[in-house]
Amino acid sequence: MKKTTSNSIKRNLTMTLSLMMTATMLASCGSGYDGSESRKSSIYNNTATDNYRYNNDATAETANGSTNIAGDYNTEEYNHLTENGYKLVSDEPLSTFSTDVDTASYTNVRRMINDGWEVDPDAVRTEEFINYFKYDYEKPTEGAVSINTELSDCPWNSEAKLMLVGLQAREAKVKDVPTNLVFLIDVSGSMEDEDKLPLVQQAFSMLAENLGADDRVSIVTYAGSDSVVLEGESGDNSEEIVSALNSLSAGGSTAGAAGITTAYKLAEEYFIEGGNNRVILATDGDLNVGLSSEEELTDLISQKRDSGVYLSVLGFGSGNYKDNRLEALADNGNGNYAYIDSVDEAKRVLVTEMSGTLFTVAKDAKVQIEFNPENVSAYRLVGYENRLLNDEDFEDDTKDAGDIGSGQQVTVLYEIVPNNGNEKSLKYQDNESKAETNELSGEMLTVSVRYKDPEASESKLIDKSVMCSDYTEAVSQNFAKACSAAEFAMVLRNSDYASGLTAQGVVDYMEQNNVDNSELFELIYKYMQNGTGSEASYW
Repeated sequence: MKKTTSNSIKRNLTMTLSLMMTATMLASCGSGYDGSESRKSSIYNNTATDNYRYNNDATAETANGSTNIAGDYNTEEYNHLTENGYKLVSDEPLSTFSTDVDTASYTNVRRMINDGWEVDPDAVRTEEFINYFKYDYEKPTEGAVSINTELSDCPWNSEAKLMLVGLQAREAKVKDVPTNLVFLIDVSGSMEDEDKLPLVQQAFSMLAENLGADDRVSIVTYAGSDSVVLEGESGDNSEEIVSALNSLSAGGSTAGAAGITTAYKLAEEYFIEGGNNRVILATDGDLNVGLSSEEELTDLISQKRDSGVYLSVLGFGSGNYKDNRLEALADNGNGNYAYIDSVDEAKRVLVTEMSGTLFTVAKDAKVQIEFNPENVSAYRLVGYENRLLNDEDFEDDTKDAGDIGSGQQVTVLYEIVPNNGNEKSLKYQDNESKAETNELSGEMLTVSVRYKDPEASESKLIDKSVMCSDYTEAVSQNFAKACSAAEFAMVLRNSDYASGLTAQGVVDYMEQNNVDNSELFELIYKYMQNGTGSEASYW
């Protein structure tokens, strides 16, 4: 976006808000950690409140802990997430998690806002807001992934610093890599709406038109039972593929497990050695026949992930959307998860960014940060709540983790509370002689990343140290853009860790830092225009 366009949006936004927003919208950003004992007790013990409410009085929790906004027409389900709290470095010097390149949360929430709905806080996964946007990271000079870091002030917590970690995957030469795809399409009665099966048909048609003679496409549908519509069709016969897609119609109950089993069987039958073998599931997640619970589906897909066939999950529709089930499928099936709310989004995921969506360059990718207790007293991982791993999982190559596609990025933010103490542990404790000569005393932390090449069983390790001297007051566009996305997510979640932050505060931050992101500006504008940007609408 050009700066003139950005400034125009900002001016219009400011003029509109000055007329419609109350004084509560103009509150300043939260102060975060203030050093007091009462505040320490709250943030270090991870006591984020669960006291959010919805305008819909029928909100209830389902048996598996997911949130179900059970209005007359709304039975959407989302797993409840408790935000990561602060950890004391003296107690937990390591922070370990699986990478995540999913973006479904952002586009799903965008759908809610554009449709004038109140946003369910549990639909908001902060890391997926951050990772929806693209950043200017240095590309790897060798290996599959590079590590980029930036350290500055935390805009929503004046007592903390903020560290950005950006992973950049290499761009593979995918044109010569043959692809074996199985489109697994939900054609049950719940998929008849225009934003469901008709949009699925358009999405897959666009993908089909970008395939070639060496590619293979199969189509499996499921409703009350599964059916093979197309089997092993050549990618250069796009007319046949599109015709098969257009012949589909919705009706009946939803037996998703049968369709998954058949789709994997076809993917294995037409398996291409050295190629890209993938099942792409398109559904609203509203399964109601056979295996249908999140746990049952997770068990099923976990049995399939060692077959060499990857899984992509595309979510569609509203009203009965089951985000909890679809995220579980993607997380446990060596796959990625996107929500398609428009033809433009379908084009972005399946055409413009097809190589990242379909071609994995780093599998089972994990991140571990070791904080130097001499310079850091506490830290908080922003987002990634359902991606956390045990510290020992980092070196365990049998532990499943996230996959990163060609050219994809993973962006992570950490709130960091500096320390002037003299404690040491792990790397920093085991190197007393180096510490005495100040070789390590200037280090704030070390970022380590493990990943496997797509066909490998053993992981590779790369790492990068971040020095206290790396701190800068002047932030890059990467840093400011990631902060803006994180801040808006925290506003939507009513985060305890940015309790004074408002949508207007996010706009102010973006304006102050000349953040070049018209997409996010327009979405925040729409959110506030709906009236849901006011704290009064929630409380």
